[in-house]
Amino acid sequence: MDPFFPESAPQLSSGSSSTVSPSDGDSPPATIDIAGSATSSQAVASACVACCIFVKSRRGYKGPRRNKRQRSSSPQYPSSADDYAAIDSCPMLLGHTPPVSVPSSTFSSLALDIPHHSPAYYTATPVQPIYPEYRTSFVPDMTPSMASSMTPNMTPNVMALTTISPPSARSQVTTVADRCFDAFYRMFHRGHPFVLPKDYFLRLSKHSSNPNLGIVLAAMRYVGSMYVDAGSARETYLAEAVRECYLPTTPKDGFLVQALLLLIIGLDGSCQQKEARAHLAYIEALAIEIDLNKREFAAMHGKGNPILEESWRRTWWELFVCDGMIAGVHQITNFALFDIPANVGLPCEEEDYLKGHIPPTAYMEDFDDQIFSGEDREFSSFTYRIAAARNLGRLLRLPHMEFEHDENIARMEAYLTNWRMHLPESKRDDLNTKCQLDEMMFQAHFITHACSIMLHKRFSQIDTSPVKSVTSCAEYRHVASGGMANAHTRHTTIAASEISKMVTQAVNILSHTHFFTCVVTLSSTVHLSRWAMYYLPEEDDLRELIKLNIGALNDISKVWKAADTAWGQVQDVAKSIYQAKKQQRTDQAFWIGLSPAEIMSIQATDDTISKEFNI
Repeated sequence: MDPFFPESAPQLSSGSSSTVSPSDGDSPPATIDIAGSATSSQAVASACVACCIFVKSRRGYKGPRRNKRQRSSSPQYPSSADDYAAIDSCPMLLGHTPPVSVPSSTFSSLALDIPHHSPAYYTATPVQPIYPEYRTSFVPDMTPSMASSMTPNMTPNVMALTTISPPSARSQVTTVADRCFDAFYRMFHRGHPFVLPKDYFLRLSKHSSNPNLGIVLAAMRYVGSMYVDAGSARETYLAEAVRECYLPTTPKDGFLVQALLLLIIGLDGSCQQKEARAHLAYIEALAIEIDLNKREFAAMHGKGNPILEESWRRTWWELFVCDGMIAGVHQITNFALFDIPANVGLPCEEEDYLKGHIPPTAYMEDFDDQIFSGEDREFSSFTYRIAAARNLGRLLRLPHMEFEHDENIARMEAYLTNWRMHLPESKRDDLNTKCQLDEMMFQAHFITHACSIMLHKRFSQIDTSPVKSVTSCAEYRHVASGGMANAHTRHTTIAASEISKMVTQAVNILSHTHFFTCVVTLSSTVHLSRWAMYYLPEEDDLRELIKLNIGALNDISKVWKAADTAWGQVQDVAKSIYQAKKQQRTDQAFWIGLSPAEIMSIQATDDTISKEFNI
């Protein structure tokens, strides 16, 4: 008995391809108001016989013509407020639908990346980013049989986007598309486990006519392409997924949320944070519009299948956690979903999800009341990760504090300490009962350590001015150091050290979420600020922690561009601090009182550091 489909359902045969039909989906297609697109909602597909590429008809369009050779993978925004006004006032553009109604207090600051001369982006209704029509001759996995199966309303790119060649059904992964799909599940899925497990996704894709599954697939391939040599395919997958996400005929459903969330994570890790924030502003409004934050959503859209229902619950909570991490590491957005009421069921353990064994659902009120109800119950690692993200939201909502004894600091520290104290024994480190890395607890712990640094650093004795050039994750904000060592200093240094220790886990560091990059960078700013002090008894140990962090960022940079930027900045600061310390040693007074053995040890250490930091 197939745990995902009834016994009578046809099964995937070896070597077959499963195709998602772009015809009528499981739910009636809804339109998405795409501001500023130049295509009519009644546009017909026409074909260029010479290159076999279908392009949208521009019949009747009177606007300016786009340069035919223009290529872009970044969102294009209107150039003036008048452009926005014209877009919003024309109900004839692309099946214009009434805007999503969202409280202005919630989403007023979601589009901070939009040009300041565009005031419409600061209204209660997020304006969706405008993307050009992508026209490319690159068609992944194009075969004669696929070409013959095309319908008049499908472009080769869209057809390729919605076709899955299941790697699991073959002895070898050979095509770029298959390698990207395989890499997504092998390297990325464990860090953000909200889309369906691999086998279940393939089965659903074969039996469902929902076109949004093809968009999810393109987003998977885009993220998976980070881990393989995909060449131009990476930009193609991104362009296709973005274009399909914002078509007026694309249904507004949970699969669209999943596709956009994958794009957001991939773009953020690729240093395209402005584009990621534009998508984030839209996806948050979309999630509220379709009631993804409500308990009933999973049952209503799960088709009676517990695995699909679990995926919907995970989709909401993953969006919630990622919204918090983006707000925390970049300090630009404000974690809007933290203020949205939600009664979605809590995710189960990863092993149960991957095997399709979904237990009875628990809810957040069960988690919050466990201490007082007397119920001895262990929740999933994903749930403790959600709880850590909620603490991050509380931290980001704190008012500005001027004094180290502010009661808000004590209140926030109580939340962080309670999170740690009430962890069950099996969740106190990052390994599960089988001594395998528990990625959800790994993230939960580093979120909590980061919260501790963010809460206490400004009131510690640590002067952060030496690291003002480390801006890869967030803009530098000067923090004046205190006059003496205090509890805030201890909280800050311990949290920074714990983050560095997480680097030593015996796993492939590339299997972690890319958000670990900014947490390691935050830890590095603490270590480097302390190392910049004239004299430090534990300097040798501190240097080792800095080397751990630099090594981690260097390894992560092989996949994520954001880590490459952070690695360069952290290493440059380390070099400058080391050179300043070496300059101090030209002063004869530095050597007074040192034994010959101590002098030789310092000189040997200098030689080692020079090689390690490429000085």
